[in-house]
Amino acid sequence: QQAKKCVSSYETRCLQCFFGIGCYVTQYGPQIDLDAVREVIDDDTAEGFDATEFHDRSRYDPEELFDELGSIAETHISDVPLRQLVIELLTDNADALKRLPAATRNHHAFSGGFVEHVLSVTKTALHLAEKYADDYRQIEPPLSVSLVVVGAILHDIGKLIELDVRPESSTYTARGRLIGHILLGRDLVREKAAEIEELDPEILLRLEHIIVSHQNLPEWGSPIAPHTPEALLVHYADDTDAKFQMMARALEQAATSDEEFTDRNNPLWRAIFRGWNVGEPDA
Repeated sequence: QQAKKCVSSYETRCLQCFFGIGCYVTQYGPQIDLDAVREVIDDDTAEGFDATEFHDRSRYDPEELFDELGSIAETHISDVPLRQLVIELLTDNADALKRLPAATRNHHAFSGGFVEHVLSVTKTALHLAEKYADDYRQIEPPLSVSLVVVGAILHDIGKLIELDVRPESSTYTARGRLIGHILLGRDLVREKAAEIEELDPEILLRLEHIIVSHQNLPEWGSPIAPHTPEALLVHYADDTDAKFQMMARALEQAATSDEEFTDRNNPLWRAIFRGWNVGEPDA
C-alpha cells in the first residue's frame, strides 16, 4: 500500500528514514501498513537477514568482544602450547561462539551472551591472577597466570555441544542433557591437546581440573571442587560474573517501578534493595 508522506516532527528518525519504507504519523507515533507476510527462507540470510536482531541479544558487539578475548589470549598466555590450544579452539569455533548464549536461562541467556560472559570472567580472572601472583611469590609451584587465563577462556567451551542455539530461545541437546558442558568441554580440550605435541601433560591435567571444578559443587554440576589456586580463581571469577549479571538484570527490569525493592521473581530468588527515594523526580 502506498503510504502517506512522512510528516514526523520527532527528533529521532522515523521508520521511513531507517528502512526506506513509507510511513505515516498518527497520535500514537509513526505507523506502517504491511501488504504481505511470509516465512523466512535460507536465501534471506545471504541477503543480510539476522534473526537474532529480533530477540534478546548482548548489548555489546560480539565481534569486538571476540577480538578482545583473542587479544588477551595472545598477550597474557606466555606458555606457547597453551596459547596455541586456546587460539585454535577459538578460531575453529569463531562463528558459533559469537552467537552462543551463556545459558538457556538465569544469566547471559541471549545471543552473544557466551562471549560477553567469558570475556568478563577472563578479565576478572586475569586481574586476580596478576594480583595474587605478585602477593604470593613464595608459593611453589608459582601461580600460573597463563593457566588462569586459559581456564577462564575455556571453562564453558563445552556449551558449544551442550546447547542447541536458536534465536528465540536455546535448548539443550541430547549430549547436553546426558553429559553436560563440563565433561563435554574437557573432551573438546583433550581432542585439541592431542594435536599439540609440546603440551606438558601436567599442564593439561591442571587445565582439565579447572574446567571440571569451575562450578565448585556437585549440585551445581562439578564432580569435584577446586583443588589448585588457578581453579579457585576461575571459579570465583565465573560465579561472580554470573551472579552480578542476575542482580543487574533484576534491577534493570525494575527500572520503571517506584518500589524500594525488586520482587523475588529473579534467578537469585531475593528482593534486591533499590533505595528509599526511587521513583522520585530527584532520585
